Amino acid sequence: MPSLIDIRRRIRSVKNTQQITKAMKMVATARLRRAQERVINSRPYFRMLNDVVANVAAAAGSDAAELHALLATRPEKRVQLVLVTADRGLAGSFNTNLIKASQQFIAERPEQKVALELFGRKGRDFYVRRDFEITGEITGISQAASHEDAKALAAKLIDRFTNGEIDSAYIIYNEFKSVLSQEVAVRRMLPISLPSGAGASRDYILEQPPAEFMKRLLPGYIQAQVFAAFLESAAAEHAARMTAMDSATTNANEVISKLTLYMNRVRQATITREIIEVVSGASALD
Repeated sequence: MPSLIDIRRRIRSVKNTQQITKAMKMVATARLRRAQERVINSRPYFRMLNDVVANVAAAAGSDAAELHALLATRPEKRVQLVLVTADRGLAGSFNTNLIKASQQFIAERPEQKVALELFGRKGRDFYVRRDFEITGEITGISQAASHEDAKALAAKLIDRFTNGEIDSAYIIYNEFKSVLSQEVAVRRMLPISLPSGAGASRDYILEQPPAEFMKRLLPGYIQAQVFAAFLESAAAEHAARMTAMDSATTNANEVISKLTLYMNRVRQATITREIIEVVSGASALD
């Protein structure tokens, strides 16, 4: 049976941990508000961009697929996978689900050569110790990725695709649904699948021929997809960390309650034993 000193030391340790989890929850909550606002404010732009691309593609007709290399489809023998994870842990199953999804993605393509572009330290740390082709890694900016970061990554993917180094490109990230829900998303970025929707029925006035305008529009469309994934992942990471720290704080309360109850029982047993020893000693003297 542990001593009272050991139990008190354990309770102090759990309380100190609880203070840390409370602080991390508060920080994650504050950051989540800003990240959530960025996601919500950006979604109308990305929806409108889809409408514009659908409209221009409808106006260009079959000429678009012939004039732009990003629309060319070919057998997928070499695949580029972009894995967007976090730089830090303590976010529940946020990173684990992404890594499992990437492993499943690779397992489903045994005859294809999959190259990895790793965004985030957790994904990098997992795959760098394994026998996989890694074409690049970006760490330290998972919570503050800028449009320039998305532009650089999109340009790299476009160059590899147009040069024939890869036949397709996919991205895996956590999509922000709500504070309590994040969903792993697997999206194909290259070759581009032209969106279809309400935007295709609008009559835009284009100064350039639609097929020529597509040449300038599609690279920006890829950049927007990458940047949207970065924004969604950042918001989902903060939400996952806030939820995980809230659960950890609740669990710490339960541990403290159980330890306190156990400490009281040990102390009561100790007092009872000492009383019995005193009574036994007094009886022996009589």
